[in-house]
Amino acid sequence: MRVVYVSTIERGGPLTHLRQLVPRVAAQGVDVRVLCGSEELAESFRRLDVPAQAVPVEHKLDLQGAAPLWPSVEGADVVHTHDRRAGLFGRLAGRLRGARVVHTLHGMPEEIAARIGREDAPDPPGVSRGRIAWLLQGYLRIESALTRLGHVVAPSQAMADFMVTNGFPSRLVHVIPYGIEATGNGRRPERDALVAGVAVNLEYWKGIDVLLDAARLVEEPLRLEIYGVGSLREELERRAEGLEARFHGFVPDMCGPLAGLDVLVQPSRADNLPLSILEAMASGLPVIGTRVGGIPELVLDGETGLLVEPENPRALAEALDSLAENAERRAELGRRGRERVEEHFSAEAVARRTLALYEELCGSST
Repeated sequence: MRVVYVSTIERGGPLTHLRQLVPRVAAQGVDVRVLCGSEELAESFRRLDVPAQAVPVEHKLDLQGAAPLWPSVEGADVVHTHDRRAGLFGRLAGRLRGARVVHTLHGMPEEIAARIGREDAPDPPGVSRGRIAWLLQGYLRIESALTRLGHVVAPSQAMADFMVTNGFPSRLVHVIPYGIEATGNGRRPERDALVAGVAVNLEYWKGIDVLLDAARLVEEPLRLEIYGVGSLREELERRAEGLEARFHGFVPDMCGPLAGLDVLVQPSRADNLPLSILEAMASGLPVIGTRVGGIPELVLDGETGLLVEPENPRALAEALDSLAENAERRAELGRRGRERVEEHFSAEAVARRTLALYEELCGSST
């Protein structure tokens, strides 16, 4: 079997997922190849012994940039795409070449993402009704139509339910989570203050403003380490004045930063299945997350971490204080989180589930 993976983005969770997935699919005897957005990214896959080729596609109307996809997918049994541009051009090229096509829908546009698992979520500020209507009645219908070219993978059950509710054919939707390998032993040194970290895009739907408000309500000493880039960075830095909070920008590998934390916080207003949570759990780090999207599918409240309602700084502050006061509880939550990753979200298991889907599709007539 020959599988070609297509991703046109320069960074983010989908690429982290592919670096975990593709080498393990190859280890099962599959002929794999990655088409990605730059020569630098291609080289990163080659270092994993994965053949890769740069096929830069700048935007959804970049027909010239997408043209090399046509010959590059020749001979593929499966073409698996991983972002919107790849999903548009890669699925069409794969289908026209006679391949089975699979698209992983890693998330929804931020304006409607909060509705995943939370139907009554308010619309983000400053977004027009017309924009919301277009996304619900236009964008989702286009994505549903493209799904009919093959099959689509949702990383969370919450995402899959949202898709089916909005017109995606249920028989074409498959739930396969992200996978990751457990690392470290979860041990953290004693400190004078709880060190809480967050690794997200600095945008409205990630709720960093809620975390900063919560930090002003905590009673125990607290230090915040904030990793990520986004349009709200300057605004959030101003909002953090007076707090012990550091903004680090984008970090390609979170292994080092995670080792310096006592807890990972995911204060999202909307999310699918955050890889940062999986990375934290894999390292034995407890997690405080919100009850949105697929986060409750990762974090079991009181067992592997704590869950709070979104938009609630007081509840988030109380959760931080409760962990600050009890190092043994932090260690126990982290240990159970690591065990949960090993049992349900290992990279090997996810690769086997993905390969089983490929084999099913190649053996069927649909």
